[in-house]
Amino acid sequence: MRGIGPSPWKRLARRCRAVGLGACWLLAGLAGAAPAPMLVRFSHVVAPDTPKGLMVERFQALVAQRSGGRIRVAVYPDSQLYGDQDEIEALQLGAVEMLAPSLSKFSAMGVGGFEVFDLPFLFQDLGQVRCVTRGAIGRQLLEDLSRHRMVGLGFLDNGFKQMSAAKPLREPGDFKGLRLRIQASRVVAAQMRALGAHPVVLPFGETQRALASGVVDGTENPLSNFLSQGLAPVQAAVTLTDHGYLGYAVVANPRFWAHLAAPDRLLLQQALAEALEHGNRQSADLNAQALAALRQMPQVRVHALTPPQRDALRQAMQPVYADFQRRNGAPLLRRIQDECAP
Repeated sequence: MRGIGPSPWKRLARRCRAVGLGACWLLAGLAGAAPAPMLVRFSHVVAPDTPKGLMVERFQALVAQRSGGRIRVAVYPDSQLYGDQDEIEALQLGAVEMLAPSLSKFSAMGVGGFEVFDLPFLFQDLGQVRCVTRGAIGRQLLEDLSRHRMVGLGFLDNGFKQMSAAKPLREPGDFKGLRLRIQASRVVAAQMRALGAHPVVLPFGETQRALASGVVDGTENPLSNFLSQGLAPVQAAVTLTDHGYLGYAVVANPRFWAHLAAPDRLLLQQALAEALEHGNRQSADLNAQALAALRQMPQVRVHALTPPQRDALRQAMQPVYADFQRRNGAPLLRRIQDECAP
């Protein structure tokens, strides 16, 4: 009966004697080679020079630095891998490890609490938004995502939305009959119908082409998106309505997250927290820069609302609140109004 052969280290020692010391060191290095880098695929639908794009790039750099290159974040912007319609399914199936979808995506999936972020004129400033996203309400919303095969990790601002079309949109009557591109959201669709407009759900990456071809007449976006997506050449008027908030939630595939070693999970959490702070600062700066740039463009006119015009729009959209409360109840809205009053 044959015995068990020599151990790998004994075999290595024999080879060292046969080939010499230099080759021995090479063989030893190969035997103890470090494992391949861990790959974290992070997909998103916007340009790299947006708040989300810059946040993800900072996250990528921090992870590479702190892991010594052992963990690699591969970033896929501009819907290179997946678009608005299929990115969440891709995450749930494990085709990517991380995403940062807009908050409206979660309400469309049935995570009802996220609809509150789409309510028109609910938030007066970003301080009020962050009271929600950084407090107990935000933590509960992220935890609710676990029922939908996602791990909620944090929130990111993209600022307040403005309206654009071929004409100023300052009063409810200005919206009547317009086809306005929106993301999939019952709340946003309801607010457009309340103004007499026709909501058209389109993936974000198709917005510029739809505007240029006349499929839709206008849209809503933070100013940084309006500029980075090339909407200025096809929209003559931007109206500073500040009527709604656009934000994102960073989510991870639960199987990927659960199988991380504890030190690696902590490294990713800390890097992401810093990247989100960076992204929030970039959001404010980029929206201010975009406003200044738009005001310099001869083909674009920027219009402001008077206080009466803003009140008229707010009143026209009040039915949206009643519809929201029929589906979600009043407690969440009341809690936000009580805990995060401006």
